[in-house]
Amino acid sequence: MNLAEVLARLEPRERRLLGILGILLAGMIFLALPVGIAAAVHSKSSENDALREAMTSIEESREAIERAKASRAAVTARYASAAPPLAAFLARIAGEVQLEIPESQDRQAVPHGKRYTERSTKIVLRKVGMLKLLQFMEKIETSGHPVAIGSLNIRKRGAEPDSYDVDMVVSAYDRKAPEPKKSVEPAASADEDAEAAE
Repeated sequence: MNLAEVLARLEPRERRLLGILGILLAGMIFLALPVGIAAAVHSKSSENDALREAMTSIEESREAIERAKASRAAVTARYASAAPPLAAFLARIAGEVQLEIPESQDRQAVPHGKRYTERSTKIVLRKVGMLKLLQFMEKIETSGHPVAIGSLNIRKRGAEPDSYDVDMVVSAYDRKAPEPKKSVEPAASADEDAEAAE
């Protein structure tokens, strides 16, 4: 029995239902094709958007890395010129702004991590005017050396106009050069050296 005979034996109602089913299947196939293509395009579009975002993120990260490298290079350049002994350095700057440092006391160096050491000196200034004090502090900060004012205590002197006593701690930071990495010699060369020594 072939398909034509089977269809001929069906009642009109069953043929009508079979026709409706065929139309529905054809409609589903007709609609499934564009829906499938649209889903594939949307999937590819999402992948492209994700790739575009990843590329943008990489570009932004590259800029941030370049800024970090530049900042690190600036720090290294600043520490390249070590600060001179603080007492002499401060006395020279005080002489430039016509100040006198009657008291100066060096403090013990303090390590900061593995690479940095802080040297500090406490100085006392007597009967100093505010303009000269500001000029002195500005010269310390703009000296080009890694030097900073750690603490500052200013006291007004009684009834004298523009006259102050100042206690100041100035710190210099030294950076140790990184130690060269030790190279591991192959065992064969060590054996050759031992034989040469004999």
